[in-house]
Amino acid sequence: MDGKGKSRNVSMEKMIELLDDLNSRVSSRRSRRWITDRLLLELVPRLNSQQIKGLFAPPPWGEDVPVTPFGLTFAGEWEKFRNIDMDKQDNIIDSLTSSAARRRGPVDHDKMAVLDAWHRIGCRTREAIRRSFLVELIESYEACVRAFIEENGDEALTLQVQDPFHRLLLHGVCEFYNLISVTASKPKDAKSVKVTTIRRKRTGEAELPSVTLSHFLKMSKEGMCPR
Repeated sequence: MDGKGKSRNVSMEKMIELLDDLNSRVSSRRSRRWITDRLLLELVPRLNSQQIKGLFAPPPWGEDVPVTPFGLTFAGEWEKFRNIDMDKQDNIIDSLTSSAARRRGPVDHDKMAVLDAWHRIGCRTREAIRRSFLVELIESYEACVRAFIEENGDEALTLQVQDPFHRLLLHGVCEFYNLISVTASKPKDAKSVKVTTIRRKRTGEAELPSVTLSHFLKMSKEGMCPR
């Protein structure tokens, strides 16, 4: 760098220091704004003709811009995507929507009904039913409960189940069929026995899915149904 360039840089640094010092001393907002503008002018070099032309004539109205690496690599694919016909775009979207609907297929109402019934059972009871897998015991409870629903005559069904875990499974069966079940202690022959009373709900009818809980558990065990 020649002496002229060095002296210019030194004078610019002094000017910047002077303006910065004035900016810290001046209290008037207008004066500080003027000093800040002058400081920015000193910091930023002046634009040349090409830079000014680029400001007022940006693409796509100005000159062509250099092609980017992305454009060089995917020029054909990007051009097809950018200039796609609107009618063609609608046809593509319609075909994708119809193909997705075909993949979903018709809704299996029996499967939806048994899944809704399964999720009516409490989480703790569902986990106990899955872990124990006492299908024969659940089938015996289901036979009583389904007969009670189909007869539609008696107001309540009473069952005496003394084992606490078996009672938990019985309550799960009742929740599956949208019934109310309450267990209470009753005296019998100088002893106390547990009696579970099963009733229909006042609001909403008891549901009788075509797929039984025991069959659902067997399919679930084989991986044929979601849990």
